[in-house]
Amino acid sequence: MRSSVVHSSLVLEDGDVYHGFAFGKTTSVAGEVVFNTGMVGYPESLTDPSYAGEILVLTYPLMGNYGIPQEHNGHGLDSPFESPRIQVQGLVVSEHAMEYSHWNAIRSLDDWLRDAGIPGVYGIDTRMLTKRLREKGTMLGKILAPNEDIPFHDPSKDNLVAGVSVPETVRYAGSGPTVAIIDCGCKTSIVRSVVERGVTVIRVPWNYDLSNEAFDGLIISNGPGDPKQCMETVAVVQQVMTREKPILGICLGNQILALAAGADTYKLKYGHRSQNQPCREVGTPRCYITSQNHGYAVHAETLTDDWEPWFVNANDGTIEGIKHRSRPLMSVQFHPEAAPGPYDTGYLFDHFLSLLH
Repeated sequence: MRSSVVHSSLVLEDGDVYHGFAFGKTTSVAGEVVFNTGMVGYPESLTDPSYAGEILVLTYPLMGNYGIPQEHNGHGLDSPFESPRIQVQGLVVSEHAMEYSHWNAIRSLDDWLRDAGIPGVYGIDTRMLTKRLREKGTMLGKILAPNEDIPFHDPSKDNLVAGVSVPETVRYAGSGPTVAIIDCGCKTSIVRSVVERGVTVIRVPWNYDLSNEAFDGLIISNGPGDPKQCMETVAVVQQVMTREKPILGICLGNQILALAAGADTYKLKYGHRSQNQPCREVGTPRCYITSQNHGYAVHAETLTDDWEPWFVNANDGTIEGIKHRSRPLMSVQFHPEAAPGPYDTGYLFDHFLSLLH
């Protein structure tokens, strides 16, 4: 625990300054400031590769109250984290718990951030800050340690996916058909959701040439940043589309599949980052409560006649999934593995796997 209070601040590109106190590593970082409205799940969120390059504001008033869980078996599929390391640039909270309590916790949020070299700021009115971000949209920002200053940095101009993808192919043996996963920053729980269904998984880097690989279906994973920075991935997906293989895109994978199909994408004002996004399945009365983490979406009007919207956000009408009218090609903007949060859409993995042959 920190022996003395150290001042820190969050500075937005529009000139707004939010003064608070440092926890984690006392250092300065720059990135894109986004907010998440989830009440729980901060260990999963902080290790989600989709947050690479971002300063994350957690709106729930108290964070760290159940500490950080014990890691199991290295960083395998039974890990409580979504990747081997913290992915955010920095963390902003209203209050963080100095003392934590949970049967599986081994250290505090403060210690975890400090060990990883990630700065945090507490004592900031995150409700006011979130209202500001909703009004003006996602902005660049920087966390500043005392007597320091650094320039702003726009992570959307970087190929963030290349930095979070696996560097080489990883195989998970199963008894069933084989699914290739293009890792654009794939969450551990996505791989786990497929492997636990008895499927053999080939997890490949974001720009891996799949033309010589034998597999029965393809999953395009989640990941950070602008999908148009991943045109190499788009080209790989277009090549797979010529092989008549079932394809399922998740989160960033939804945008990449759309680009591969000739549609366009755009940046949302402040993105969807929460555990409670309602998504309507087009043509049915069903509405699912979904977990999401993305800043870009698919332009509905750019879909060609062969494609149609599959899911639509009940809040703002944005596209939450697309599917081909006649071929087994589909994608969703939300996370069907969804944890923390409901598993209502986990059936989509079963639907996808039923198409393999």
